[in-house]
Amino acid sequence: MGEQKPLAPGEAWRAVAACVLSTFALLAQHRVRLPKERQAMRLRFADGTSAPVYRETRLGSGLAKSPCTLMVTFRLRLVHGPAHTLFRTESLLNTPLFVGFPGFTSKLWLAHDERDRYRGVYEWDGPERAVHYARSLWRVLALVSVPGSIRYAVLPGLRRDDILANPGLANGPASDDDAAWWRIQGTA
Repeated sequence: MGEQKPLAPGEAWRAVAACVLSTFALLAQHRVRLPKERQAMRLRFADGTSAPVYRETRLGSGLAKSPCTLMVTFRLRLVHGPAHTLFRTESLLNTPLFVGFPGFTSKLWLAHDERDRYRGVYEWDGPERAVHYARSLWRVLALVSVPGSIRYAVLPGLRRDDILANPGLANGPASDDDAAWWRIQGTA
């Protein structure tokens, strides 16, 4: 995946501000959807963890012209036990922080796994746009996350739903321990 780091603060915060403004227009146009079909689907990962989907957010059809799958993970500071339920409820308020980014099409929100990591599984239109978003989001996540816990993976040319249906499409080398957190092994 190469070196991962956030965008420079000014660039990241300008991108987030532009996203928030775009999101309000999308919400006013009723273009943001919260389908329920995938809620409670559980994703299993190559590192032995699993997590249920607790929300999906989709813009329009949710399909990208130049698809890529983006995986993001982080661990929240000071969120343990019952506080996870509160976070999942509150997280809907975070929608303006991603829906308006250029290239966003859809996101599956995963609850915390056995290691208290949250994941977002996105379909994005264009891998460069996905990387820009992930590096911008990093600045927001850093405010509430355990230092060193933020990571992302971009899988160019792969639709998120194709990976869910056939996880082998995204499998890297078996010895790639760095990929274990994002490699989906199956659904339940």
